[in-house]
Amino acid sequence: MKAHIISLGCSKNLVDSERLLYQLQAAGFQVSHNSDHIEDGVVIINTCGFIQDAKEESIETILEYAQAKQEGIIDKLFVFGCLSQRYADELKAEIPEVDAFYGKFNWPNILTDLGCSYREEDAHRRILTTPSHYAYVKISEGCNRHCAYCAIPLITGKHRSRPMEDIVREVEELVAGGVKEVQLIAQDLSYYGKDLYGKFNLAELMEKLSDIEGLEWLRLHYTYPHLFPMDILRVMRERKNICHYLDMAFQHCSDHMLQQMKRHINAEETYRLIEEIRKEVPDIHLRTTLMTGHPGETEEDFRQLKEFVQKVRFERMGAFYFSSEDGTYSGDHYEDDVPQEVKEARLDELMEIQHGISEEINQAKVGKCLKVIIDREEDDYYIARSEYDSPEVDPEILITKDRELNIGDFYMARITQADTFDLFAEITDN
Repeated sequence: MKAHIISLGCSKNLVDSERLLYQLQAAGFQVSHNSDHIEDGVVIINTCGFIQDAKEESIETILEYAQAKQEGIIDKLFVFGCLSQRYADELKAEIPEVDAFYGKFNWPNILTDLGCSYREEDAHRRILTTPSHYAYVKISEGCNRHCAYCAIPLITGKHRSRPMEDIVREVEELVAGGVKEVQLIAQDLSYYGKDLYGKFNLAELMEKLSDIEGLEWLRLHYTYPHLFPMDILRVMRERKNICHYLDMAFQHCSDHMLQQMKRHINAEETYRLIEEIRKEVPDIHLRTTLMTGHPGETEEDFRQLKEFVQKVRFERMGAFYFSSEDGTYSGDHYEDDVPQEVKEARLDELMEIQHGISEEINQAKVGKCLKVIIDREEDDYYIARSEYDSPEVDPEILITKDRELNIGDFYMARITQADTFDLFAEITDN
């Protein structure tokens, strides 16, 4: 029988889809992932429920395949992930064409309901849907932060770290299978180890992973500014295969908004933290996410947010506007008082400032030589990244095809040209 997985949302969801793919294939299914052409068999949708746009995309996808089931194009339709974790009862009532709904953590029951067994001994194994030279590795689930606007703790529950030996074993097997770059992910990497070992233990985990022979790059995604584990910066500086890259969502930088958002940090502490990070790892590239239009955001709050972006000059920045989520503190206790058009205008203005900063940072790299990995070919270029670029979310390096290069291999490249988003380069022999 055929099994098709449709994976929506973030890379954390993608890891779950990859694990399910492995289990299904081991049970004898012919599997596919995010295929453009699906017919026959069972469709399994891994949903996202983080913000309104993501929820709408998930519901539209479920409805699309519910129609396909009614028309006899597919045989069964299962749904799991964040959206069904939170809204299973409502979804069952509204979309009865779905054969079964599962949450974010009980998806192994899909195997049982398909008449086969979940292989517990292979729980860490998966079929990669990324290019074979990099993989995402999830080191924990859940979040203890409870920011006012965020529904993630309602979906995932409290922070739960994976044992360190399990993570090391998974990365060793990935590297043995050809993976050269690992992206560490979680709802909050910073909190890793506190529940298992009584202390924040991300630095020790990084050391153990960086010792794995054949792992060329280790990258950190999704850290949190409050109680940030500063010892990871020493490890990042000392270990050559740990990328000088850090993803940390600051969300805002006015004291008023940080308090409204329940971020447990103020503006002065935020600026000081960034200064210390850049002092410890001078060439680090910081990626952040910011929010506009949270309830109570005034023109003065937004002015301070713009000033924050202009002063800090993030190498990588994304932003989104506030959408109210039921069950969150913001959704239940604040009036959504910033007009939609103001939210969007502030977002556009913020990103326009960042575009100028990004172009200046890119222009400063012209003439420099960087170690790059080749991700793929497109038309007249090889598409590559440096240690400062995470796949799918960051700018790319376009390399002219004046010689044959191997996908997944590392090369030295000289930057020859830059624009707002991308760099252009040529391979050097140095």
